[in-house]
Amino acid sequence: MRASNAGVSGERVAADPEIGKRRMTRGLLAAVLLCVSAASAACPICLGAGQPTKAQELASAQQAVLAVPTADASRFRVIDVIHGDRPSSSTVEGGYPRNGPADTTAPKGKPLLLVRSDPFPAWMILGAIGAEQSGWLRKLAAGKRFEDMSAADWRTRVALALPHLEHAEPLVAELAYGELAAAPYAAMRMAKPRLDARPIRAWLADPQLAARHRLYLLLLGLAGNAGDAAALDQRVEAAWKSGDATNLASMLAADLELRGAARMTWVEERYLRDRSRSAPEITAALLALSVHGNANGAIPRERVIQSYRLFMKARPEIAGYVAQDLATWQYWDAVPEYVALMKSDVPQQFPSRVATLAYLRQSPSAEARELALQTNALPGTRR
Repeated sequence: MRASNAGVSGERVAADPEIGKRRMTRGLLAAVLLCVSAASAACPICLGAGQPTKAQELASAQQAVLAVPTADASRFRVIDVIHGDRPSSSTVEGGYPRNGPADTTAPKGKPLLLVRSDPFPAWMILGAIGAEQSGWLRKLAAGKRFEDMSAADWRTRVALALPHLEHAEPLVAELAYGELAAAPYAAMRMAKPRLDARPIRAWLADPQLAARHRLYLLLLGLAGNAGDAAALDQRVEAAWKSGDATNLASMLAADLELRGAARMTWVEERYLRDRSRSAPEITAALLALSVHGNANGAIPRERVIQSYRLFMKARPEIAGYVAQDLATWQYWDAVPEYVALMKSDVPQQFPSRVATLAYLRQSPSAEARELALQTNALPGTRR
């Protein structure tokens, strides 16, 4: 029997199917939100929703400086300007870092990286970093906001971050990871000639880096060889047998990168068609396909769309979870199918219904747009 990874025993779900339904709805709501984000710049596998990374804070800051503590624990003396105008005073008032308690010490004499943006007067402490990193920091801080970057911008940023992954200085390593984790998968693929599989394998073997394994699995898919493909196959097979969705999206995406389109049939049969899969597993499979569809590389977008259409037929109650990608890719051949689904008595998960209506509203079909406008998101209701 597959193990449940949702915190509720299989016996309890079997006794109370409503528990399973509620859990599936919550999980698939997350899935549709992630698939919507897959159409944006950042790779949704590596960089989930939530608190911005320190790399994002640095990129969006109006001012950034290197400073050292003074006798007054709340003030810092500026020793170098990284970005923006030099502060009018030689000292600035430091606030708390957004990712933990304030650290007003500078280990081994290292300065602290502080950032500030209007309308907040206080400077946020990102952490300690060697002054010799000031040139690299200026390049990081000089970039555009992540949401404003072009494909060429991302290629430059990925090249800037790659050499600093797992740097000896923790803040350098964290900034580099955050920068690369935010990059679109297509930009990661462009960096393939610069990747070395040997350190990536070592990072994946380090349990202390478990929080970063999602990205490193993707990078191994780009840099790996036949041996890595075989090892990934074993991990994916074990995850399927146990029902474990931990890092599954990364593993599937990497596996597809290494194996190519021939591996798509396996994903379809084991995840898209298999109705016993949990919500986290479905989320992972759709995310893996989504990043490949957006990259349009090892797995052509047309092949991803073929799998999406299969998913729509196999799982009509959640068919809308691929609708946002189809709209982003301007693929409207699914309009008749979605129209028929909305007119049918097939019960649909609420988030799927919302996504389907959004797709129909964007379509070139006047009939579909009218249906979407006249249909309320709540099942069984019309305007």
